[in-house]
Amino acid sequence: MTQPVAINLLSGGLDSVTVLHIARAQGFLPIALSFRYGQRHIFELTRAAELCRELEVEHLVLNLDPGLFAGATALVGESQAIPTDRPIDDSIPSTYVPARNILFLAHALALAETRGATDIFIGVNALDYSGYPDCRPEFIAAFESMANLGMKAGVEGRPLRIHAPLAEMNKAQIIQTGLKLGVDYARTSSCYQPDAAGRPCGRCDSCVLRARGFAGAGIADPLLGPADRA
Repeated sequence: MTQPVAINLLSGGLDSVTVLHIARAQGFLPIALSFRYGQRHIFELTRAAELCRELEVEHLVLNLDPGLFAGATALVGESQAIPTDRPIDDSIPSTYVPARNILFLAHALALAETRGATDIFIGVNALDYSGYPDCRPEFIAAFESMANLGMKAGVEGRPLRIHAPLAEMNKAQIIQTGLKLGVDYARTSSCYQPDAAGRPCGRCDSCVLRARGFAGAGIADPLLGPADRA
């Protein structure tokens, strides 16, 4: 039997790396799709590329014009500071990137039809997240419905499925799932403003949520040395 192909959106962060391993465990042959869009945390793509080389996964990196997001998000450009040490709630933070997952999924749809794939995997999470509207299950379901109305494959009876296996997990559960699948979380990058060597700041929303997850899982984050954990 031919191994089914899946398009995996891969940032190099904790969630998307876990999802890549989930897709492989489910028997899919993944094609990893990453994006360069002027993100300040560009180091994440280094981790994504390393992982794909190690797993012998095809890896495509597409460029989006950073001008799409100029001035609208703290994650692109220098017009806004990355928020740190803030209470994390369901409000939409300044690190929200306009239509990011819509753009990512749209490109994944095109690649899926081109490669004959009917499955896309994305690492969105609706429990431990920073208030991003495009991480909610209802958004994923609506996007899948829209895609199947507007794509040749869907009209011809080969509906596309968008998998969001982490949607209802908290960060601790995600980490526990990944460890069972052999994920090396020391080879991921979650921080919104890592230094040149990829060391996390420990204070942005993403670092706070990651720390909360490892604490909940009862294990130390391998990215942090003893001094960082003190």
